[in-house]
Amino acid sequence: MSIPTITGSARVSGLRPSTIRAMAVGAPGDTIDLGLGVPGWDLPEPARRALSECASTPGPLGYGPNEGLPELVTAIAAHHGLPGVNGDAGESARRVMVTSGAQAALYAVFQAHVSPGQRVLVSDPGFPAYGTLAALAGGEPVRYRLGPCGELDPAEFARALEETDGVALAVLNHPGNPTGGGASREALTAVATAARAAGVLLLSDEVYREVHLGRRPLSLHDVTESGVVVSSASKGWAAPGLRVGWAVGDPDLLAPARLVHNSMTTAAAIPGQRAAAALLRHSPDVLRDTRRQLIARWSVAQTAPEPVRARYTPAGGFYLWLPLPEWALADPLAHCRRVRDEGRVVVVPGTAFGPGGAGHVRVSCGGDPKALAEGLTRMAPFWERP
Repeated sequence: MSIPTITGSARVSGLRPSTIRAMAVGAPGDTIDLGLGVPGWDLPEPARRALSECASTPGPLGYGPNEGLPELVTAIAAHHGLPGVNGDAGESARRVMVTSGAQAALYAVFQAHVSPGQRVLVSDPGFPAYGTLAALAGGEPVRYRLGPCGELDPAEFARALEETDGVALAVLNHPGNPTGGGASREALTAVATAARAAGVLLLSDEVYREVHLGRRPLSLHDVTESGVVVSSASKGWAAPGLRVGWAVGDPDLLAPARLVHNSMTTAAAIPGQRAAAALLRHSPDVLRDTRRQLIARWSVAQTAPEPVRARYTPAGGFYLWLPLPEWALADPLAHCRRVRDEGRVVVVPGTAFGPGGAGHVRVSCGGDPKALAEGLTRMAPFWERP
């Protein structure tokens, strides 16, 4: 599998297509894809009704306001528990930025708050888009290590912050992709304190917060009013195709990011916004079903053949962060290609998520449970012998 070189401006020329998606390229026809992290269950009924009503309503379908539909903004503010200042509902609205997916929210914040030559702290292992977004803003990503189970380690964060000059932005991801690691109240508080003292903006990616088996994970905004929190309808509400996300934070921090988003995409699509608003309004039922779906899939991972069985329950998300067998450590990508080509299962090498992921592969448990069970069964021989 060759990854083509991209030409263009200096900021783009060094970029490469995502290894996560590239792993499926050239796979045999009957391959089971356990690579992409997407919910594999039905779009919830409230979203289907909203989309149907939108399609059946006569009249034009306009762009919608840059700031998002009021019904969606209100639903996001309510979900995040944003009180109006002195009863001012408009103040809550100014603390919400509706975007075309969480990725657009991340892009807009990076572009608004990172200048060329500045540094961005990103987790290792972590979602590879963070480094790409830093480069697109002209910045430089600097990795900080996570704990042994992928949890936020405030000492490692503080060390990276102290040893790195010119940090403008630091990204948290909890529960994390790819590890599922979480963040304790103490860790979040320590990190928020360190970032505030250094004058560094914290950007907390919490798209997996509602995808959990145990206690609901904390938000950055549970410990501090500073920083920006990003989420979306894609994971917890099982609607990635709506392409609706949002950022929540101080209006002064969001204002320049809004200008970036407006210039980039005008506004999120109206049908998607209406469907997302319906999902948020029905969050108790929708999120309860998400957890039922997750339990069904995680039960498969916990009862898989011994070599590929889940050893611990993550704080959130639907990823099995699976240690590689000893003989595969020298070339994880080659091992994953062999699993794909001979075993007919797509998984993602941990090296796609940074040096800290070198000893693991990421297995998505979000799809069909039967396919997951079959995929893990096919994988097991590749963990049992060279």
